[in-house]
Amino acid sequence: MAIFTLEEARQLLPQVKDMTQHYHDLVEAQRDALTNLDDAAEVARVEQRINELLQEWVSAINALGVDVKGLWLADFDSGDGYYFCWQLGEADIEHFHRYETGFAGRRPIERLD
Repeated sequence: MAIFTLEEARQLLPQVKDMTQHYHDLVEAQRDALTNLDDAAEVARVEQRINELLQEWVSAINALGVDVKGLWLADFDSGDGYYFCWQLGEADIEHFHRYETGFAGRRPIERLD
């Protein structure tokens, strides 16, 4: 994975957001299709497609040097013991967390020392 300054992470964020929204929309369409299926084989096929889409998203985000730490969650490694943290629905990189605390330890970016 790559090392990012906050400015670099924010410059890359529009691409991460677009990719994430694209895959989110594809996954949601597949999930919606599940509600209309009764055939177990079809359900299994759609579930497999969802898994494939999620793997594609992870690979695409990782290819940018960004870590995927959860569903629709991207972490930009600062190289200084913390990640700049973004999740789908957030307009900007508004949080960070230390390596050891993970998502549960997210704090507002303004509190970064």
